[in-house]
Amino acid sequence: MNTATRVPDLAVRVRDRLAQRHPGASIGELRTLPGGHSGLTYSVTAGDSRYVVKAVPEGQRPVGRNDVLRQARVLTALAGSDVPVPGVACVDRTQPAWFAMDFAEGEAVEPVLDDQEVPAATARARMLEIARVLRRLHATDVHSPGLDPPEPLDAAGELMRWSRTMHAVPEELRPGGEELLQRLADDVPSGMAPVLLHGDFRLGNVLCVGERAAAVVDWEIWSVGDPRIDLGWFLLFADHRNFPRLGHPVPGLPTEAGLLDAYLDGRPALPAMDWFRALGRMKMAAIMGHNLRRHREGKHHDPHQERLPPTIAAMIRTARDILGGP
Repeated sequence: MNTATRVPDLAVRVRDRLAQRHPGASIGELRTLPGGHSGLTYSVTAGDSRYVVKAVPEGQRPVGRNDVLRQARVLTALAGSDVPVPGVACVDRTQPAWFAMDFAEGEAVEPVLDDQEVPAATARARMLEIARVLRRLHATDVHSPGLDPPEPLDAAGELMRWSRTMHAVPEELRPGGEELLQRLADDVPSGMAPVLLHGDFRLGNVLCVGERAAAVVDWEIWSVGDPRIDLGWFLLFADHRNFPRLGHPVPGLPTEAGLLDAYLDGRPALPAMDWFRALGRMKMAAIMGHNLRRHREGKHHDPHQERLPPTIAAMIRTARDILGGP
């Protein structure tokens, strides 16, 4: 469906609400904001203020990544906390729902993957900075007013969920994947107290100004659960060699151990982190395999996906290496 057909109606609703917030101010046009992956994402001005608008696409249910009200809820819960997030300006629950949040200045660059260059010292400082931000996120009270946490994610549930995704990928696109899934299933670690999880925590989802983390964005898949789920994913992005044919070498980035030290800040080491590091690699292999399959089946034409097989294989191979044994 052409979601552009909904823009005039959405624009009227946004203009009316922002006009109430900024009496007499000129309200600009909705402009598509590149990089938005949940629903529709726009920028809009109201006088001297600038906002990002996220909306449910016309004809789609407000679930999963399209549940923009759920995103607004976690941002509202984190407002004024030690975790920097954009402020929520207004929420319209009338379907198709939308909300507007403050436009946060900064750049979100994944050093080992994005083409945009960041000085090596700056990239290093940012990674250590957001490791500490992740620690503060995980210290958030999951029963904060309005958060209404979902059922907690544990290691077994996360493995089951992503095993389904991996099994949907043809075997020839996931060499060694079945053995990896079995080895993960054979040694599922016991759980930890649930914390607030971002779900896709990495530099590519944190707006930075200089070396400072200005705003954590892209909360489409937040949840509560085992903190090692977030950590295992975050650590993937410390080394370009995890991404053959995709990654860029960045000298001086923190190692996975260095990032864990910054996160722990003197606290005891977390048990079974190797299992969660391997889980993160399995998840990445499953996601890339899924995207490659869709491309080859003609469901989403993107020749860039043909660069993925070496990285998929590397993710599975290194995950097995991390788990040790034969």
